[in-house]
Amino acid sequence: MCGIAGKVHADRQRPVSEALVRRMCDAMSYRGPDDEGVHVETPAGIGMRRLKIIDLEGGHQPMANEDGSLWLVFNGEIYNYRQLRSDLEQRGHRFATASDTEVILHLFEEQDTACFSLLRGMFAIALWDRRRCRLVLARDRLGKKPLFYALNEEGLTFGSELNVVLQDET
Repeated sequence: MCGIAGKVHADRQRPVSEALVRRMCDAMSYRGPDDEGVHVETPAGIGMRRLKIIDLEGGHQPMANEDGSLWLVFNGEIYNYRQLRSDLEQRGHRFATASDTEVILHLFEEQDTACFSLLRGMFAIALWDRRRCRLVLARDRLGKKPLFYALNEEGLTFGSELNVVLQDET
C-alpha cells in the first residue's frame, strides 16, 4: 500500500522538524510495514512508509538522484517503467536500482514536471528539488492513490491520509 508525508515551510530559512515527519509516517505505519525513510533539509522534510513490491532490496525511499539535488517519495506503481528505463539508458542514464522510483527521478531530471504525462500507472509523488527550493506534488490522472494537503501561511503539509496531515499542528 505505502504512504508518503512531508512539509515545506514558507520561510525558506526555517527547518522542518524531523520528529514531525517521523510522527506523520508513524501515523500510517500500517500502510508500509516493510521500510521507512525520512529526508530533512531546510526548509523541507519528506518521509515514506513502504510495502515492498518492486526491487525489494534497492527501492528504499526517500530516493535521491546522483548529486542529491532531487529527493523523491512515491506511493504507487508505474506500469511502463521498464520501457521508460530502457529509453533513459539509451540516452545515457545510469541506474543504481531496479525500482520504478529511480525511473521517475531520471525522467524528472530530463523533463521537469512534463515527465508525469509519460507515467502510466497509479501514483502519488512528492519530489523535493533542492536547486530550485521547491516541492513538486503529482498524482495519477484518476487519483487512484490518495494525496491530501493543507496550505497556510506557515507552509504546505501533505500526506497519503488526512490523519497524517493533521499531525502537523501549525
